[in-house]
Amino acid sequence: MVDLSVTLAGVKLKNPIIPASGTFGYGREYAELYDLNVLGSFSFKGTTEEPRFGNLQPRIAEAPAGMLNAVGLQNPGIDAVIDQEVPHMATLFHGPLIANVGGFSLREYEDNCRKLNDCAPVGILEVNISCPNVHAGGQNFGSDARSAAQVTRAVRAVTDKPVFIKLSPNVGDIGAIARACEEAGANGICLINTVLAMRIDLDRRRPLLANRTGGLSGPAIFPIAVRMVWDVYEAVKIPIIGCGGVASAEDAAELMMAGAAAVEVGAANLRDPYTCKKIIEALPALCSRLGVNKISELTGGAHT
Repeated sequence: MVDLSVTLAGVKLKNPIIPASGTFGYGREYAELYDLNVLGSFSFKGTTEEPRFGNLQPRIAEAPAGMLNAVGLQNPGIDAVIDQEVPHMATLFHGPLIANVGGFSLREYEDNCRKLNDCAPVGILEVNISCPNVHAGGQNFGSDARSAAQVTRAVRAVTDKPVFIKLSPNVGDIGAIARACEEAGANGICLINTVLAMRIDLDRRRPLLANRTGGLSGPAIFPIAVRMVWDVYEAVKIPIIGCGGVASAEDAAELMMAGAAAVEVGAANLRDPYTCKKIIEALPALCSRLGVNKISELTGGAHT
């Protein structure tokens, strides 16, 4: 029998498949379709200090082999998430949850992570550093190694929970940024976030998204994710959660061979809400085909 369990910075998951933040909400809709306890974990909606209504519409557009989104971190705010959403999620899923944390200043990241530190159902903090720093001209925290390390040190100082820094692919040397996060105390890395992109409405002669640009996700970015997970695996010694365009068990195995210890599934959930369940069900046969008894043996397998 194949052992599908994996461990992320001391947190054990029954399998490596995790619905990605932003595509799974707080689990309510998916729990109506299947038992969420088949999942390894799930990363709930990106959380900020204050409630956010998100960007103007239209904020989602189709693209070849994927989709664009500029939702804008719509969420009810950290206090409402902790008081209302987390207790309900704990009734739907009995394993460790992953909290995706946003912020527009170092103080906001610190405060959000400090509050989540006392939130028992949350096992891992996934800190999204693709947010713009309002105190530094709007440049994203994840755009350079120095800023990424600043956020990492700030949140590491206020929580005992494992901290995984979620990196943007819209950078020059992602390995250097991941290394800076590791040196600043990160327990793990999550990558990739969406790729900056846009589309134009020919008839209106205007961008399709009200925000002009958005994040490209879906199968189109999968090869980018594989390359970047590979590069980060070569750069750091902490575990990696790989994501970006995963839609099948084979995709998950490929990202693990590139270096991921676990895999998040994003846009595919919107096309087929059973995607994660189907991937998990297909993993034992795939592992047998690949000749491994423990799925964790796949991690980094293409590097040796």
